[in-house]
Amino acid sequence: MIGKLTGTLVEKNPPQILIECHGVGYEVDVPMSTFYHLPAHGEKVALLTHFVVREDAQILYGFATPAEREAFRQLIKITGVGPRTALGILSGMSVQDLAQAVTAQEVGRLVKVPGIGKKTAERLLLELKGKIGADLGPMGAALQGDAHGDIQQALLALGYNDKEAAAALKALPVDVGVSEGIKLALKALAK
Repeated sequence: MIGKLTGTLVEKNPPQILIECHGVGYEVDVPMSTFYHLPAHGEKVALLTHFVVREDAQILYGFATPAEREAFRQLIKITGVGPRTALGILSGMSVQDLAQAVTAQEVGRLVKVPGIGKKTAERLLLELKGKIGADLGPMGAALQGDAHGDIQQALLALGYNDKEAAAALKALPVDVGVSEGIKLALKALAK
């Protein structure tokens, strides 16, 4: 398995780059988040890699950070999500954004990524729960402790539109619990 490449950046044709390592040129597919942070042509570059061997191809994927590579590996474990889709997800959102979406279980953030529909997004959130986003530290705890997202989902499920739900949420205290928040929001909407 090829785990890391260090060499000279020879070509950049999104999403593929060519890295020359001791006379051998490696074609590497990278997410756009990595692509934007690459050095100029002819400069030294180091990428963590994931090597995929299929019956008809051998493809090398490169990542700037260990977190990107780990997210990629978690994504390709999900049924129906191949390396191209995983690369598309990491190109459309950062690992931090993906982790926040998983922690908060926000389907809307994932469906904004081209090629990801509602059903795929729901499956991703379900299967990634506890694998990505659990290590966000204080930010993850804040997201998990934030009852406003749950209250908003409850109001939407009850038939209120986004504008009504947002208006009701603004009137709530910051530290309100979910059940109490729903009661207060329904009272505010009933006026």
